[in-house]
Amino acid sequence: MAFVYLCGRLEFWNIMEIIKNYLKYSLWFVLIVFAALLGLHWLPVITIDGHTMRRVDLLSDIRYPGTDTAVADSDSIPLPPVVKPVFVDTCRAGMTCIEDYSDSTHRGMAPFYEALDRVSSATSESSDDKLVRIAVFGDSFIEADIFTADLREMLQKRFGGCGVGFVTITSMTSGYRPTVRHMFGGWASHAVTDSVYFDRKKQGISGHYFVPRNGAYVELRGQSKYASLLDTCQRASIFFYNRDSVHLSARVNKGDSRSYALPPSGGLQEVQVDGRIGSIRWTVDRADSTLFYGLAMDGKKGIILDNFSLRGSSGLSLRGIPQQMLKEFNRQRPYDLIILEYGLNVATERGRNYDNYQKGLLTAIDHLKTCFPQAGILLLSVGDRDYKNENGELRTMPGVKNLIRYQQNIAAESGIAFWNMFEAMGGEGSMAKLVHAKPSMANYDYTHINFRGGKHLAGLLYETLIYGKEQHDRRRAYEKE
Repeated sequence: MAFVYLCGRLEFWNIMEIIKNYLKYSLWFVLIVFAALLGLHWLPVITIDGHTMRRVDLLSDIRYPGTDTAVADSDSIPLPPVVKPVFVDTCRAGMTCIEDYSDSTHRGMAPFYEALDRVSSATSESSDDKLVRIAVFGDSFIEADIFTADLREMLQKRFGGCGVGFVTITSMTSGYRPTVRHMFGGWASHAVTDSVYFDRKKQGISGHYFVPRNGAYVELRGQSKYASLLDTCQRASIFFYNRDSVHLSARVNKGDSRSYALPPSGGLQEVQVDGRIGSIRWTVDRADSTLFYGLAMDGKKGIILDNFSLRGSSGLSLRGIPQQMLKEFNRQRPYDLIILEYGLNVATERGRNYDNYQKGLLTAIDHLKTCFPQAGILLLSVGDRDYKNENGELRTMPGVKNLIRYQQNIAAESGIAFWNMFEAMGGEGSMAKLVHAKPSMANYDYTHINFRGGKHLAGLLYETLIYGKEQHDRRRAYEKE
């Protein structure tokens, strides 16, 4: 029994010794592992072959998660910033407003509206700060200053200005135009619409050039019978290009003549006469290798509106005016707004596809943008044009409405402004209503307006321009708030 007891005691102590050794080695093992992990914890971020190793965090399993920020009461909760609503343009009821498709290049109406602000607040001596120049390119719809005469008068009455603006050296409608008395003699006239003997490289901004004989003259006399502010002007000019010397004389108000001798020049020349001018007569005393382009009667402050109408034009001929010539005209007469009025010579009775015309006019507009980089551009749609259908009833030509859609697309694609003149004048069948009005406002060709119709349409555009200017001012004021 004692032996058994002794054996049991020995076995117990052996077991305890084994356990003691196990605990010692286990402790050492734990300490070694802890030291290794502690070393890894303090190691910097390691990147191997483009792969970043995750850092060892010994306390990740026991770390207490961060508490969310305590919910504040409703008065202390920060609100999101207030987003300012976009300014929304509106259009007055019954008005056909201008659709401005301009982008960051601002080739729509903005340059014109800003020029109106400039002339209203001009304090500098710079003449350009005191003037707002408008060029209207068009076809026979505005021939003889129809439409443009009244638009000019309305704008000059509001913003200042006088004079009829640019006039070609000779004109087929000189006796028909009521806004200036125009007399001339001794000139060979050339127009882009001529079938022969026209050199496109020589043409000026109006699509013309004029070659004088010695003693050739041209006289302009202000008129007040049709529109006001035209009987006198403050500055008279003549424009020409001379490769050789040229001698001119100017007679103002039938008084004494003033002589001018100019040496050869490689660019567009302008001779000016200032004063209170009711009439001016220019005489070419000698001019070798000289091309003349036109005259002007202008004010020194306010609105200048030039009519560049060309019978039979579609507007595509603008592409052919040399860039250099247009740029030189731009230096002499930098326009703030260019208005394009075309379509009568494009629309056909059943016309559906005007793709080629669209491509050509887009090119012409790009041409103008390059030569007049400061100008806004406004494209007017063709007006109503009626025809008799198979039942003998007067209806709007279907081709007209198709063309208007193309013209709107042209404006949108080129980033300029657009005014639907067809819609403004009354839309479907409106030309017939103008023809049969008492008194009549259009001709019996159901295509062209007369001066009464021109005054009516000019009034519609004028109101639209003024409303557009007011909207422009509201938008700027709103954006500054």
